[in-house]
Amino acid sequence: MSAPSMDATPPRRAGAPTWLIATIGALVGLFYAYAVWNAIGNLIESVAFFGENGLALNGLGWFVWIFAAVFPLLVWGGAFALGYRRPAHELLLIMITGLALVAVFWLNVVAFTTLNTSSMVG
Repeated sequence: MSAPSMDATPPRRAGAPTWLIATIGALVGLFYAYAVWNAIGNLIESVAFFGENGLALNGLGWFVWIFAAVFPLLVWGGAFALGYRRPAHELLLIMITGLALVAVFWLNVVAFTTLNTSSMVG
């Protein structure tokens, strides 16, 4: 009988196949991309609308719309980083939870920009 080896590593639980991880990340990522596209579209519309009326976005306005475009990318990256080594169903749940966070954030941005339009124009 031999003594157990000190460099024995515990067995690694097999994760999801790479193609499945990429598929889940890409398909759910399309919804995240829609949020980014929507934020960029609203930024362009805001700049055009205020420009036609002789106004411009101030620093807060630019920050709100640019952060609204960047936030979904950050959440997608965080959700993917948390879930890519997990089983496929857990990755999907993490990605959908991140999408729910983006949706709530988007509702807050819409509410803020609707109710505080004058504070975003300078």
